Amino acid sequence: MLNLSLVELAIIIPVILVSLTVHELAHASVSLLLGDDTAKLAGRVTLNPIKHVDPFGFLMLVVVGFGWAKPVTFDRTKLRRPVRDEILVAFAGPLSNLLLAFAGTLVIRWAVFSGVVGDTAINALVTFCIINIALAVFNSLPIPPLDGSHVYTSFLTDRHAALAQAVTKYGFLLIIVLLLAQRVVGVDLLPIGRVTQAIFGGMLSLVGVE
Repeated sequence: MLNLSLVELAIIIPVILVSLTVHELAHASVSLLLGDDTAKLAGRVTLNPIKHVDPFGFLMLVVVGFGWAKPVTFDRTKLRRPVRDEILVAFAGPLSNLLLAFAGTLVIRWAVFSGVVGDTAINALVTFCIINIALAVFNSLPIPPLDGSHVYTSFLTDRHAALAQAVTKYGFLLIIVLLLAQRVVGVDLLPIGRVTQAIFGGMLSLVGVE
């Protein structure tokens, strides 16, 4: 993403800000809904991007395509059903991005059939959808600290807390290694792009856009 033009950056930066903000807000809101007010007390139940965006993680996401936001913390002991609710809190983020992407495809459908919107605007909408789907796919990977890992770490925490901590500790390192390996060997070890394109194509077909 180092060769982005100023026009592309003008599109991508606000898209990423919105996408990350909604993602983290979804985590915080579902956590509150399920009985834990930790995120609310930390001021995370808000659409203010300053509360959610990590400056360095945001820069990394814009420049190299891999980054992060400020993680929403939660107290699983406050959740009504800790194992189930932790999973629900985790997947609220990716689901919010998929919903944003689907909303984007509806706007694309209107733009295509109305004929009143130019190619630049349609390309911006496509970028919006692709980024949100990619965030959902990436965060759904079952590697700590990504959201998808909570499917099993929520069970491990109750039964093998030490193992859960060990898995979480080295998960981020594994992500870095896999991403670097992809660039070095040219093999798609994490098929985020292919899955993203498949989901986006499915959404477009669903709303009647070929």
